[in-house]
Amino acid sequence: MSENSIEFSLSNSKQRGSWLNSGHRTLDTDTLVSLSPVPPTRRTRPKLSCPPDFNGECHNGHAFLNSCSLYIRLAPEQFQNEQERILWALTFFKRGRAAKWSENVFCQEADTGVFPIQTWGEFEQQFRLHFFPANTEADAINALEGTSYHQGNQIVDNYLDSFQTLVSDIGYTDPRTLVVKFQRGLRLGIQNQIATMPYGRPADTDPDAWYKAAWRIDQACLANEAFQSVLCSAPSAALKTVST
Repeated sequence: MSENSIEFSLSNSKQRGSWLNSGHRTLDTDTLVSLSPVPPTRRTRPKLSCPPDFNGECHNGHAFLNSCSLYIRLAPEQFQNEQERILWALTFFKRGRAAKWSENVFCQEADTGVFPIQTWGEFEQQFRLHFFPANTEADAINALEGTSYHQGNQIVDNYLDSFQTLVSDIGYTDPRTLVVKFQRGLRLGIQNQIATMPYGRPADTDPDAWYKAAWRIDQACLANEAFQSVLCSAPSAALKTVST
């Protein structure tokens, strides 16, 4: 090796040593690990509740079918095909009319060799036919024409839930009709407060504004009742303390 080559090698060695001493370091194992791609975290699914047992009573039909449909949508991988969905739903038909209907389905299969319900859509159709109220629309109309749907002693939240169920069953969409029916069913005190508001009174064609106004007034009344009950209980507590 020539003298120039030796000097060049020594010079390069010094430069590398200077570069390392100035704070630059090779990547150690921990650094390499920290720079490696982080595996994606597995998304945990919320715990699913199975539908309740169904006895065939029509007033529970909506809730049961909704519960089944929700479970299937959230956990579709648990069912290989539509027949498994149907058979799974039938496992909850344990009492009453529901158990008899399920038994009849399997009897048809035994007689014909073919399961009589082929798709989940067909199951929903048959379920509605047998386990939904027969005259839902007529019953809702009769309720809104009478006084049974009125708020009474209910809080506005509960009254609003039942009212919206009724108008949905009937198919009412006209805003003015909705306001008239809702206003008529409100407790008189709340109804009067909304109707006589000096400003910000909801329009007679704005059901949502009426719903919100009724809810706000009801919440204010509930808060005031709670406050008054505390005031009434405070003097009696003070009297007990004095007497002791």
